[in-house]
Amino acid sequence: MSQNQPVSVHILDREYTVGVEPSERESLTAAARVLDGKMREIRGSNRMAAVDRVAVLAALNLAHELQQVRDEQAAQQQRFQAALNDLNRRLDIAVDNAR
Repeated sequence: MSQNQPVSVHILDREYTVGVEPSERESLTAAARVLDGKMREIRGSNRMAAVDRVAVLAALNLAHELQQVRDEQAAQQQRFQAALNDLNRRLDIAVDNAR
């Protein structure tokens, strides 16, 4: 059963309350800090920039970073699988030669 508890986070000088599991509280607040930082970076010194535009651009930037991490993880997984396949092939050869 869900034990969501309210957590207040501040993003671009606005307060938001979000329900979150106690075990995920730190992660949520860290994510809010990342989003706040990204939005402030995008907004820069233009205090009049539309918040919705800043939010969409921040979300797009963060989604792009996430996709890059996923792509790299997939590439590493392929390299790992190729190395494992090579080791298995070598092991099969060694076992066959030992017979």
